Amino acid sequence: MSRKKSKNSQASSGVDNFGAAELARSAAIEDSKNEKFVGTLISIDSDDEHVSTYLFQAFLPGYVDWRWAVTVAKVDGESSPTVCDVVLLPGPDSLRAPEWIPYSARVTKEDVSAGTIVPTEIDDARLVPASAVLPSDEDLDLHQLFELGAGRLRVLSIEGRDQAAKRWIEGDRGPNVDIARWAPKNCGTCGFYLPISGSLRQAFGVCANAISPEDARVVAVNHGCGAHSEAIN
Repeated sequence: MSRKKSKNSQASSGVDNFGAAELARSAAIEDSKNEKFVGTLISIDSDDEHVSTYLFQAFLPGYVDWRWAVTVAKVDGESSPTVCDVVLLPGPDSLRAPEWIPYSARVTKEDVSAGTIVPTEIDDARLVPASAVLPSDEDLDLHQLFELGAGRLRVLSIEGRDQAAKRWIEGDRGPNVDIARWAPKNCGTCGFYLPISGSLRQAFGVCANAISPEDARVVAVNHGCGAHSEAIN
């Protein structure tokens, strides 16, 4: 937990305008349950004329370079200062846990094997309800209905298609790999190239050449290999 200081915040480097250093230290000791866990006063940060935060060294096990931050308020010049809160704050050299990443964002294809179930989020941005892409004012044949997504609850969204296209183009079966650079012609001119359906049809297809290293894989139209159908002696 941390407190954000206002733009007008000024560190007084130990100037105790409230005369509340001992009060703040006592509050930190009470929170830590042991006096040995509270070190010397580091600084006093004044957010405004009514609020100051006292920073003390923290000697808790596992909290290297952390500080006790005790916020003290004073309504006016006549009132006594009171403690608002006591928290631990990391210092510039403190050890902190890395930012937490949800499991769903850490899963890779290497994590998915036989029997592994990876649930897809209901609000996954890569997918949209199939009903959202079916034209309601047109008579479509079965082939068109299937291609648009009839029979499936969700289909790829524009974002999902863009992510897939970017991943495939930049991957091992895109145009920027050595096997494609040395190919006699690209996949789009090969007799073994089967274009996929849908909006990615013009950019990607599936290789159907048994002797190609890309057989049964999605390839970019401008990918290529030495097993091109027109590579004739």
